[in-house]
Amino acid sequence: MGTWDDPGMPRSNNDLVPAAYVAAGQWPQAELIADAPASAHYGQAFARKLIRAMESTGHGTRTLSEKSGVAHTTISRLMRGRVLCDMGTVARLEVALSADLWPGIAAVDKVLAHRTPTAAQPTAMN
Repeated sequence: MGTWDDPGMPRSNNDLVPAAYVAAGQWPQAELIADAPASAHYGQAFARKLIRAMESTGHGTRTLSEKSGVAHTTISRLMRGRVLCDMGTVARLEVALSADLWPGIAAVDKVLAHRTPTAAQPTAMN
């Protein structure tokens, strides 16, 4: 059986790993392509928050791995946008770092603001 960063492993809506949607620049500060899925934006925002939290607490991948129970290779892949993470991993990392890492809807606010409403996305009524 494959792992989540295995290109042969099925993903929700067949999304690629977040870093696959880089248009320009270096991950995780890169600009994503215009039609990047929400998972790419969440992965990018998560990587930024994870890196900041690790820097502020002085954890490297191995010390965070020991504290969280998440493999250091998985932490590295999350930081590089090479894997989509699951909720258990998010929970373990948040507890270990005492930090809120999940980006929430703010990760896609800029994208949503530029999309035009469709039949499936009604406009607000005044």
